[in-house]
Amino acid sequence: MKQITSPQNPFIKSLVLLQEKAKARRQSGTFLIEGQREIQLARKGGYEIETVLFLPDMISEVEVSVLAGRQIEIIEISRDVYQKLAYRDTTEGIIAIAKSKSLELTDLKLGNNPLILVAEAPEKPGNLGALLRTADAAKLDAVIIANPKSDMYNPNVVRSSVGCLFTNQIAAGTTDDVIAFLKAKNISIYCATLQDSTQYHTQDYTTPTALVVGTEATGLTQEWRDASTKNIIIPMQGEIDSMNVSVAAAILIFEAKRQRGF
Repeated sequence: MKQITSPQNPFIKSLVLLQEKAKARRQSGTFLIEGQREIQLARKGGYEIETVLFLPDMISEVEVSVLAGRQIEIIEISRDVYQKLAYRDTTEGIIAIAKSKSLELTDLKLGNNPLILVAEAPEKPGNLGALLRTADAAKLDAVIIANPKSDMYNPNVVRSSVGCLFTNQIAAGTTDDVIAFLKAKNISIYCATLQDSTQYHTQDYTTPTALVVGTEATGLTQEWRDASTKNIIIPMQGEIDSMNVSVAAAILIFEAKRQRGF
């Protein structure tokens, strides 16, 4: 079995770039996954694992072989190397190199009555991860990111989604392309916005539906409000007029799930 003990190894340096630079992830078509659960979910979600690196002090070679599957390159690394690559404070001694998936809208496989979450330009990887966790909890048909600001394979997204990056069907595109896609599929568009809105619980989400949320700072762009089947709002009874985007999305999503009988 191959062993790497130096953090200055050129291969390890290339993996550090994968952690730190979206450009490196795009150019290589790969990204890093850290943690046993995350690797299991990635494999279950159809992600191709190329290589697994492990720290024998934390996880055995037998456990790694079971987790990684057959025909996967396995590399034993030193603690210095592991600490160079590990992104989380509490980890499990295993890091995988995986191939990125296509995020094209045309690759989405939707049923006859989909329920979709659309998030326009989420600014923070942590918010994007939280949205993916919510989408997984509700078992949505797809999550679409319009005008993405964060690289989907940013380690913060992988970490904050606790593996839900791999359990959701995900696509990304420009706002114009996403709107055109939804309209072509005859999917009703319900936009969470303050302007010209009706209370969210008064609408019917039992037919093909896209629930659209914007940024916490500026909300949705005018293009979405113009394309909307109906603008919806969550009644706020306190002093502020907005809430965390993942919380707002959860409220809307589970109302739709309630109407659909869960």
